[in-house]
Amino acid sequence: MGALPIHKRKLGLAMCVALVVGNMVGSGVFLLPADLAPLGWNSVYGWLATLAGTLCLTVVLCRLARDLGSGCGPFSYPAAAFGPAAGFVVAWSYWISIWVTNAVLAVAVVRNLAVLWPAVGTPGVAALIAVAFVWLFVLINCLGVRTAGETQVVTTVLKLIPLGAAIVIGVVLLARGTAHLAPYNSVPIGGASINMAATLALFPMLGFESAMAAGDRVDNPGRTIPMATFIGTMVIGLVYLLACSAVTLMLPAEAVHASNAPFSLFFSELVSPRAGAAVAIFAAVAALGALNGFTLLQGELPLAMARGGLFPRWFAVENRFETPYRIHILSSLLASLLVLTNYSRGLSKLFEFMVLVTTSVTIIFYVVGAAASVKLAREGRIGRSRGFALVAAAGMAYALWAFYGAGLEASLWSLLMTAAAIPLYLVMRSRLPAGEAVPISPAPAQQQE
Repeated sequence: MGALPIHKRKLGLAMCVALVVGNMVGSGVFLLPADLAPLGWNSVYGWLATLAGTLCLTVVLCRLARDLGSGCGPFSYPAAAFGPAAGFVVAWSYWISIWVTNAVLAVAVVRNLAVLWPAVGTPGVAALIAVAFVWLFVLINCLGVRTAGETQVVTTVLKLIPLGAAIVIGVVLLARGTAHLAPYNSVPIGGASINMAATLALFPMLGFESAMAAGDRVDNPGRTIPMATFIGTMVIGLVYLLACSAVTLMLPAEAVHASNAPFSLFFSELVSPRAGAAVAIFAAVAALGALNGFTLLQGELPLAMARGGLFPRWFAVENRFETPYRIHILSSLLASLLVLTNYSRGLSKLFEFMVLVTTSVTIIFYVVGAAASVKLAREGRIGRSRGFALVAAAGMAYALWAFYGAGLEASLWSLLMTAAAIPLYLVMRSRLPAGEAVPISPAPAQQQE
């Protein structure tokens, strides 16, 4: 097969930052205060632990992105260190987390809209609307990566408004003395509570690696991806800490814990009921923006594997907008089936379980990525600086700690789904011509239809 054309439609720094921020700020952060409120000030320490661990992982993965260049991170980074089998298994697990996340986000959009229009929340109607949102963003992404990127920029700006407003309102009211923080000793400070808070706080941080997963679509990836990842992670981590702490510490813990929309409650109580209703709309936009970003990623991972001969090449065919539309269709069918077959379980329980499964599956990439960075640094294949090994070890330790915190059931589900990649890899590997090696960095494009 001859040389294939290189993608012309690329994501620049602004769009990559929007992809990172947009995928991080989804539905989770707007629902998280309800779970953190009973933990009191432990939630602040949990946030600090999560931010520290996430930044360690960011340093590690950005080093890989800088020195390995292009390639779909969840496939290319493990494959470069441990071979294509490891790359396939990790990319497979990450792909699962993406389309499960899309199902969760679609459900979250409907939940937020149901606050304003209760009829939307009826089971049959809600399921159909959630599925419709899944396919809407398939259409947007199939019109090209830049169309998806431009959509991401717009939704990212909108979703940051309520988070920033919560911080400003909190500062103003505290300065005026018209509101107060919960007493420091209202809930005992303890390791178990901090561990729980840190694990819960990890879910809204997921997605900081999004620019790496779209590496083949990024302009000057060695520079753009690390910059976008650092900017997005630092800014959003700080916003999360301040905004969620305002909600959890400035309102009665019992009321926040009982609320289905804690940010809406914050604005309703401290500003006006109309402001609370408006925040529900912004929360829906946040979930829609994340759905757009993860829809983009659901096509890139299988595309990278297909180019490497580890996924049927039928899926690598692109349309005239250079979009792998066939894999988008498959991924969205799986997400739609997940919504339609599980909606009767109840929104809250379905959402909580999928959050834990998504978190534990995604952590697999973090753990293997940290291990890959240590191996490649020792071999001199990526840059090695003083203290880098310690940062990588700290990031890996945090990821394993968070995986344990997700709970036994969710962790077992994630391991079982990941293990399903092994027989599939063996089948695909056997179909390659005898003696042909699997490329670690697949060719950058595929034929179009």
